[in-house]
Amino acid sequence: MLDAKKCCLVLIDVQDKLLRVMSNPEQVVKNCGILIQIAKALEIPILWCQQYPKALGLTVAPLAELLQGYSPTDKLTFSCCGAPDFAGRLEALDIEAAVVCGIESHVCVFQTAMDVLHQGLKVHVIADAVGSRAEENRQIGLSRMASSGVIISSTEMFLFELLRSAEHPKFKELAALIR
Repeated sequence: MLDAKKCCLVLIDVQDKLLRVMSNPEQVVKNCGILIQIAKALEIPILWCQQYPKALGLTVAPLAELLQGYSPTDKLTFSCCGAPDFAGRLEALDIEAAVVCGIESHVCVFQTAMDVLHQGLKVHVIADAVGSRAEENRQIGLSRMASSGVIISSTEMFLFELLRSAEHPKFKELAALIR
């Protein structure tokens, strides 16, 4: 089970030019936004990456607004772990699990998840908050991650797994995000 005190959220490459060609762009932005709001409310660290923003644009405005006060890691490698800034930030956290969302499922999300898993952390990929240009590639990425030991979850599962009870002080506030 996820513990808010022992996990981080990793947002990968939800950028203007990339998002335009995804098969499910609205769903990715909506659910990544919900995940960010949950992480902020529960004081979960957020690591945020952008793939070569000079060419692919910046993180889309709705998410960038939610991430004010956080600094992105710009990268050229597909895996976020290939960026020294990201790797250092991740290593500095006292966590057991990384919760991953973003694009593309079969490239940057997959490679990041595999690298984080090999570092000894549990990895949860939020299936309804990842995308690929082709739905088939999204599914192949999710299947391959699952067969490698990554836990495939959903935005709603993530929320309720962290809250554990309707008595949680943030229950009403956060449950409203998914209604």
